[in-house]
Amino acid sequence: MVRTSGTPGMNRMPRRRPRFRRGRIRELPTESQSVEVASTEAPTPARRARGIYLLPNAFTTGALFAGFYAIVQAMNDQFATAAVATFVAMVLDGLDGRVARLTNTQSAFGEQYDSLSDMVSFGVAPALIMYEWALHDLGKWGWLAAFVYVAGAALRLARFNTNLGVVDKRFFQGLPSPAAAALVVGLVWLATDLREHRLINMTGADLSWLAWVMTIYAGLTMVSNAPFYSFKTINLRKSVPFMTALVLVLVFVLISSDPPMMLFGLFLCYGLSGYVVWALRYRGRKRIGSDSTDTEMGSDTTKMGSDTITK
Repeated sequence: MVRTSGTPGMNRMPRRRPRFRRGRIRELPTESQSVEVASTEAPTPARRARGIYLLPNAFTTGALFAGFYAIVQAMNDQFATAAVATFVAMVLDGLDGRVARLTNTQSAFGEQYDSLSDMVSFGVAPALIMYEWALHDLGKWGWLAAFVYVAGAALRLARFNTNLGVVDKRFFQGLPSPAAAALVVGLVWLATDLREHRLINMTGADLSWLAWVMTIYAGLTMVSNAPFYSFKTINLRKSVPFMTALVLVLVFVLISSDPPMMLFGLFLCYGLSGYVVWALRYRGRKRIGSDSTDTEMGSDTTKMGSDTITK
């Protein structure tokens, strides 16, 4: 082993001192700053495009056009054509909601647009048709009845839009505005058709008070609390028995045999059905209340008898 001369430790390599870079000392972020940084670095969700769906709104536009066309024809004394245009608007109004649900194209714009279209087609148009046909001969009583109908339609639509998630979906609260319009213009169409076939000689002026009663009834029934079946529980995708299809064919045959008479008869029965259901519900609640009262009285009598035996 070779020893080296010199001071011990002279042959060892000197250690290098770590070099520190001059610069600012980074401060740790505070709690509020860290939360702010985290919130700014989080990915922002993509904004949903506010578009207008063409297909359901096209049906709504068609219903609006039919209602406006009915007003124009009523001003030209073409009352049968005006009534048919109102029924066409009713068919188109029933299709736009179905199409929107089937194609998943529902939107807030479509709901508001549909309400405005209903106000024209089933609020203003039927009132003007009835006024031009019979109510103008009654003076102020005539236009007041027409205004009651228009106000009832407006209130009905406003209440329907605000009570979508509150009321029972199986029933409408009050008479729907399309059915009310069918009652009003259905009477006009039926009387005009019977006069054209020389079955009656009465004009709108002769039936003015009947028209007044029908207009007031339709306007007030729209804002009532009477339950009318909504037909929303019918599943169109579900298979049905063969007899159901046969009954549907018979209904179409009956309507096509005499459209004014059959349509007015159907909607008249529907317009009265709400009060029938209302009366049946009231009778059922009254019977349940009387049964519960009898049960309580029987239990009290039993208790009194047991107390007597005990004493």
